[in-house]
Amino acid sequence: MQKKEKWIIYGLGILSLCMTVMGAFWAQSKGNVNESITVAASNNWGLSFQEEGKAPVTNVDSSKLEELNAYYLGNENDKKIYLTFDAGYENGNTEQILDVLKENDVKAAFFLVGNYLETCPDIVKRMVKEGHIVGNHTYHHKDMATLTTKESFLKELTDLEDFYKEIIGEDMPKYYRPPQGKFNEEQLQWAKEAGYKTCFWSLAYVDWDEKKQPSKEHAMEKLTTRIHPGAIILLHSTSSTNAEILGDIIKEWKNMGYTFGELMEL
Repeated sequence: MQKKEKWIIYGLGILSLCMTVMGAFWAQSKGNVNESITVAASNNWGLSFQEEGKAPVTNVDSSKLEELNAYYLGNENDKKIYLTFDAGYENGNTEQILDVLKENDVKAAFFLVGNYLETCPDIVKRMVKEGHIVGNHTYHHKDMATLTTKESFLKELTDLEDFYKEIIGEDMPKYYRPPQGKFNEEQLQWAKEAGYKTCFWSLAYVDWDEKKQPSKEHAMEKLTTRIHPGAIILLHSTSSTNAEILGDIIKEWKNMGYTFGELMEL
């Protein structure tokens, strides 16, 4: 598969994610938000922001998530936040993002796919060297909920683990983020049995389309009004807007009294 085709597939996947989240905002504002996930139903991650400065409501029973070693939020009583980036390909923004993180002494997690490790091993090495977590976003960025066997599910994780070890020379950290936010309970159990923490998110915005980047003002507004204690923040390192505003938004969050944690604290 050519690199350009991989970019297109990744973009379509993120479009599906954004549509899923937006749909869930509306659906969950009127429904019962505490229904447990099941294998046959509720396999699209969804959030509903109902009060500024407060954590959003999810379409999943959070206690069930904890049983399955899955997280979307830290301590709601602690103004500590967790910065994460998803990346399916590189378009020239990640090194600027890494520069800003280093300047501000902030550690992040980067959830990567196989294409990224194939094409940007030196950037992956820099992430690890500078103390960031490199998490598992699967090798092919598939809709994981369509995989019906444990073997096929785990292969997407272990293939990336193996490639990471070839590049870095050590085992990959056991943090998993389902592509497009698509999952089911059985797969979360499989991930747990394989030693993984599944990391969803409690704050994201439409930043993935490099041809339709949000303005700096729009991004700052979304990321300041929706920040909340314990937030796990999902940004995309392909976003030129994110690269441009990252220093400013980190400073603004700090001015608001927030500190930055790392996923291993969850």
